[in-house]
Amino acid sequence: MLSSAMLARMRQQNIKEVNKEDLVDIRSVFVDTSLPPEQRMMDYLEKIKNPYCFRCGEAVVSIHFATGGASLESLLKNYFSGLKKG
Repeated sequence: MLSSAMLARMRQQNIKEVNKEDLVDIRSVFVDTSLPPEQRMMDYLEKIKNPYCFRCGEAVVSIHFATGGASLESLLKNYFSGLKKG
């Protein structure tokens, strides 16, 4: 299970210092929509390894959220809940 400290370290990862080949290609990550939202989120996090820095094909993607905005956990829960409804 990921801790807040682990997520904080992932969030601080510098996109210029990562080895592109070490990043997970998000196109290969499949979400099991039969799982409850919390389990879906954990499954996704295990597969993507770093939700803040990953690949999409040859492109390296780095995600940042605004201070005071919704948490990553909240955004992921809402997203995966929507997949099941959708």
